Amino acid sequence: MKQPTIYDVAEKAGVSIATVSKVINKTGRISDKTRNRVTEIMQELEYQPSTVAAALTGKKTFTIGVLVPDISNPFFAEVARALENNAREIGYAIILCSTDYQRVREHDYLELLIKKQVDGIIIATEPNDREVFKKLQSRNFPLLMFSVDHPSFVTTNVVTTDDIRGGYLAGRYLLDKGHRHIAVIAELNRASGNLRLEGFKQSLIDEGIKLDEEQVIHSKSKIEDARIAAKEILKLENRPTAVFASTDLIAAIFMNEARKENVAIPNEISVIGFDNTIHAEIAYPGLTTIAQPIDELASYAINQLLLSIEKPNKSGHRIMLAPVLIERNSVRDLKEIKS
Repeated sequence: MKQPTIYDVAEKAGVSIATVSKVINKTGRISDKTRNRVTEIMQELEYQPSTVAAALTGKKTFTIGVLVPDISNPFFAEVARALENNAREIGYAIILCSTDYQRVREHDYLELLIKKQVDGIIIATEPNDREVFKKLQSRNFPLLMFSVDHPSFVTTNVVTTDDIRGGYLAGRYLLDKGHRHIAVIAELNRASGNLRLEGFKQSLIDEGIKLDEEQVIHSKSKIEDARIAAKEILKLENRPTAVFASTDLIAAIFMNEARKENVAIPNEISVIGFDNTIHAEIAYPGLTTIAQPIDELASYAINQLLLSIEKPNKSGHRIMLAPVLIERNSVRDLKEIKS
């Protein structure tokens, strides 16, 4: 079935195309009778104004592009949902793109979003090619970095969690439970993973403990990568008493692999994650984790991007929210055993 056009609306309403355009864009002087008549015809024909046409006339398209690295990761799925909910409240729609950590996809999706004339872009993935983003910055294109913080984005809006603080909280918690022999599985390909590791190391340093490099294993927050990292720890003769995973997905995979090897959690090895996604809630036992305030982050992100859309020349703001520790049942208190 052929989609109705602005010409069809004008013909049936008995008005000019210019009049229909004024009704759509809410411009010019038009009587209420004419405006209501055109609106009724648009609804009757189920006519949808072209967002591209609106963009070409300098109008907003009321769409926001969102780049995430992996939509199968529950953290980014929950982020996407929260961003969409907040965007809908102010009349915006989301175009979601998952790059799968690939440079080519990143380029393709950015080109697609520009062609779609989105009003702004939220980037929740570590950019593989910062030059592309710098070009957008130089054009004052509304950008916002979500959970990604880097010096090269100093003029861009940033909304993130205090990852160093989160890592420190995780380390402090394990230390308070009597753990000293600890391993870390971290996303070292992401700034957030490195910052969480940095905070974790600092908590150990405060107790005079040095985390050796061999106790840190890199893993992307992907099932197969996390599985390999988990097996590497579980096969050690001198296994650590606890593991800090820089995402809940990595932590959940570790717990699953431990179960396969009949290694009891937390009795034989404790686990603490980061994010507080659905993985932490449905894991057995429940996963102790560092919670990111996803809904609050999304609210700030949409509001800050909207400010950039309204005022493209406005300088960027950096908003950092505090994480909190959510205690469940995946960490054993070694001090209780010794007492």
